[in-house]
Amino acid sequence: MKPARLLLAAAVPVLVTASVLLLASEDPGAGGAGPDLSSAYRSQAAEDAKGPEGAKAWAEGRVSAADADVLADAPPGLAAPAEKDLAQQLVASAENSTLDWRSAYAYIEDIGDGQGYTAGIIGFCTGTDDLLSLVEGYTKAHPDNRLATYLPALRAVDGTDSHEGLDPGFTAAWKAEAAVPAFQKAQDTARDRVYFDPAVRLAKLDGLGPIGQFVYYDAMVFHGPGTDPTSFYGMRERALEKAASPTEGGSEKTYLGAFLGIRRAAMKTRDPDIDTSRVDTAQRRFLDEGNLDLRTPLEWQVYGETYRVP
Repeated sequence: MKPARLLLAAAVPVLVTASVLLLASEDPGAGGAGPDLSSAYRSQAAEDAKGPEGAKAWAEGRVSAADADVLADAPPGLAAPAEKDLAQQLVASAENSTLDWRSAYAYIEDIGDGQGYTAGIIGFCTGTDDLLSLVEGYTKAHPDNRLATYLPALRAVDGTDSHEGLDPGFTAAWKAEAAVPAFQKAQDTARDRVYFDPAVRLAKLDGLGPIGQFVYYDAMVFHGPGTDPTSFYGMRERALEKAASPTEGGSEKTYLGAFLGIRRAAMKTRDPDIDTSRVDTAQRRFLDEGNLDLRTPLEWQVYGETYRVP
């Protein structure tokens, strides 16, 4: 079950500057405890991500020239085609109980989480703006699509769990449109723009490899890009208060252990009865095994089901 997400405009992420990365990499202790760079790290972050426009710029990939240079020099990591496909399989095992993530383009139902309809490959919601933004963008490029007539209703129910103006035809229209390659591509693009790309970029700037990039991505998908204590950026800030990131000279395994602990607690805060196996017997398992590169073969459990990627 997906929890509430904050709208993207409300997200104020924390960014990393290239100067901090360089300081950490040049220090002989960077592989261990390292220097305490948190003050410079966070004060620059406040400037880089100030206000809604700063958040929007980050989400759109408009990072500073220095950070762009760092990202250009970083290994592809989770953004490499094979690794990205693996990431989608891992997410789909938790979101849709399948490794065939492409089968979820047509998925749509109200799962009773207060966010209206949840739909598509990453769980776009009628109550959390991302589904509305997806359909608006798609309609600009393809005005005659089956979902265009529902735009007034989608705008009216945004931020609520209401189906008013959507029933009874919206779910059928979504499923039919999901067979159109252009709409599948639109879902891919929206997933990358809102969730995958910002999470992977920030993980790289935090000095994290493939497993850390996936940990950030899955957290962004489930918790949303918000700054409250149970949303992605809020959890990341709390993790940085408990453990230094690799950029700050800390251990990747220790930092990710702290992040996952905070994330698990955040899930329980939102729903004490929630199943946390996507953390406990998947991501935590990979981390405990020392598989920081997400090397295959992989085996994990989610909701009692075992999944394997050879």
